[in-house]
This record gives sequence, C-alpha cells and structure tokens, in this order.
Amino acid sequence: MELISGTTTPSWVPYLAAWLATLTLILLARRLHRRPKLNLPPGPKPWPIIGNLNLIGPLPHRSIHALSQKYGPLMHLKFGSFSVVVGSSVEMAKIFLKTNDVIFASRPKTAAGKYTTYNYSDITWSPYGPYWRQARKMCLMELFSVKRLESFEYIRVEELKLLLRNLYKSCGKPTMLKDYLSDVSLNVISRMVLGKKYTEEDHDQNEVVTPQEFKEMLDELFLLNGVLDIGDSIPWLAFLDLQGYIKRMKILAKKFDRFLEHILDKHNERRRGVENYQAKDMVDVLLQLADDPNLEIKLERHGIKAFTQDLIAGGTESSAVEDLNMEEIFGLSTPRKYPLEAVVEPRLPAHLYEM
Repeated sequence: MELISGTTTPSWVPYLAAWLATLTLILLARRLHRRPKLNLPPGPKPWPIIGNLNLIGPLPHRSIHALSQKYGPLMHLKFGSFSVVVGSSVEMAKIFLKTNDVIFASRPKTAAGKYTTYNYSDITWSPYGPYWRQARKMCLMELFSVKRLESFEYIRVEELKLLLRNLYKSCGKPTMLKDYLSDVSLNVISRMVLGKKYTEEDHDQNEVVTPQEFKEMLDELFLLNGVLDIGDSIPWLAFLDLQGYIKRMKILAKKFDRFLEHILDKHNERRRGVENYQAKDMVDVLLQLADDPNLEIKLERHGIKAFTQDLIAGGTESSAVEDLNMEEIFGLSTPRKYPLEAVVEPRLPAHLYEM
C-alpha cells in the first residue's frame, strides 16, 4: 500500500471552525431580532442580571416611593430579567387603572399565585378573561348581594355584643384594641363564609386546625403573597429557592388544602339528601353554583377552595403586616410607631354589656 505524504490538519482546527460558526450565527440572530430602541421613562441604571433589585429593601413600597421622589411620577425599573414601569401619582394611576384598565387587569404570574392559590384559580390571581369575569359576577350577584349580606346581619350584631362584653371584662387595665378588633373581623367573616368560628377552642375531635394554627396560616398567607421572591424576577434561579419562600408556600398550600377539604366535606355531608337545601353560608352558595349546569365555565372543586380562601383572607386583617405606622396610614407626623392600646372605661350601664 502506498502512503501519500503531506501536511496534516491540527486537531483543534475543527473545534475552532465550529466555535466561529456558532458565534457568527448568534451575532446574526441578535442583529435580525434586535428590538427597536424604546423611549423608556427615566430610572436608575440597572446592574447585569439583578437589574435594580439592589435598590429594593425589605419594604418594597417604601423603596419604590423613595426612587419616585428622584425619578418622577413615571419611572422605569429593571427587576432581574423584567422591565417594570412604576406610576406614583394620581394622574399616572388614572392612566393605568382607568384609561388602560383592560391592558393592566391581569397580575404577573408569580410563585405566590401558583403555589398558594391553586395555580391562579382564585379571584385575586386569575388572569383577566371569562373565568375572572364569571367569578366577579358570582361575587356581585350571589356572594355579596344585598339580600345575602342582610341575611348575615345577625352575625355582625352577635359578634359586636361579644366584643363589648370582652372589653367590659378588661376594663381598668391596658388593652390591645387591635387584637380585639381583628378577632371580631375574623369571627364575622369565618361565620359568614364557613358557617362557624375558628378562633375559639372546639371540643369536636374532627377539627383539623386549632384557633392558633388558623391565625398563623392566615398570617403566613398574607406574608407570602407580599414577598419579593428572587425567582419571580430571575426565572432561571427559581429552582434554587434562595430565600426559602417557595418551600414555605408549598407547606402552607398543603395546610390550607387539608383545612378546606375538611370544610367542603362537612358542607357536602350537610347538604346530602336534603331537597331544596337553603344555603347557610358562602361555601354553601359556592357548592350550589358548582352544581349549576348553566355556568359558562364549570366551577371545579379546586376553584371552590381557592374562592373560599380568598373570601376568608379578603375579609380579615393579618398581624403579619406590622411595619405600617400612623404617618403612612393617616399622613400624621409621629416620632415612632404606637400600638393601638387603650384603657377601657365603661360608659353604659353594666347590664347592657351582659346582653
């Protein structure tokens, strides 16, 4: 066999050629798909990867307010991979919420909506569309109709009397009014929605949560729906769960699901076999709506649970929100935060507090 002598090609040449070809294709694709330069509002210069997240503190609303004082009522921020336009004046709010309300009607899809509201199945996080419009109609026509709210008036009266009795018992010593008022709010809404109070110890062995656990679940729900999770801004870091929020959301979702499944089972058991059953609370109303064949979009069981969770949270106050002071709420100038504390002094005859 005859060998043909000559120069041999170095082994690294094919790799260099492949690398140059790939680089050329990337540069060509970027040139072809280059977006036109946008006329963005003023704002701070973003850092690579994180954008302007370094300027957002533990209370985002305060950080954004401070930035708006520098850059004006309409400014552009970069939250990781996403551009954010912030309006912070009455005129800007009107443009966003009234003039262009349909465009901005849907919330961004974040981890909180995915993990704590049955994958955006509630009223708060579901995108604008037929499902959301049907949910809004159910609220206006069924859950919060004048007739329905009037039927719950006795609940409000009973809880108000109970509040007066409890305050009367604590007269003469410092009392945290916030605790009493938040309990009244939670008692009223839980009786209207669930049919009973979950803030008092119950000797029923079948209950799945204690009063303390119930309040802690609501506090955690408020907290996790207001956090700034890094994975929402930088999606390719979401799987790392750097702040631990997603783990907490999944744990909370399991607790709420166990509780809400228990609620629905008890209500279905109460309704079973009863002809012309009259709804006694809002969960009963939702279950009746789920049985309605004329609904445009069928209300599934996970949707009932998501709406029920919304109704409870929407009508209560969370102790997790502790960083608002009197200046923020009322525009007052105060040297520090004051708790809502008072010494109760009865002004009515004693027998009126025992009603």
